[in-house]
Amino acid sequence: MGSSPVHTITFGRVAPCLPVRDIQAAFAFYSGVLGFQKVFENGDPVGFMVLKKDAAEIHLSQNRAHVATTVNVFHMLVSDIDAFHAICEAAGVRIIKALKDRDFGQRAFVLADPDGNRIDVGELRPA
Repeated sequence: MGSSPVHTITFGRVAPCLPVRDIQAAFAFYSGVLGFQKVFENGDPVGFMVLKKDAAEIHLSQNRAHVATTVNVFHMLVSDIDAFHAICEAAGVRIIKALKDRDFGQRAFVLADPDGNRIDVGELRPA
């Protein structure tokens, strides 16, 4: 594996693309609750959006037949997990896994967006 040419290539940003049943409702959640801003949209009616907050970027893609999976669709690090968790609770966000210190060096919890997409959110803890 060490001799593969891919090891000389630097990878950049990776942005998860989330299927959502109602893109405007999803945008309302990601912007209103999580603080993301729309930086791009496509389609008439809109069927695709790019949202950003700080270094985080997600893509929303409308799929009216979307059925949520039972696995996390992405992991996101935040700077203050306790404050973020409190914001989510106050907004009535569905919490899948409770906030707690994890054995992998993070304080973390898992939330679900309105379409059931599971998002693992964590904050790095000092070793």
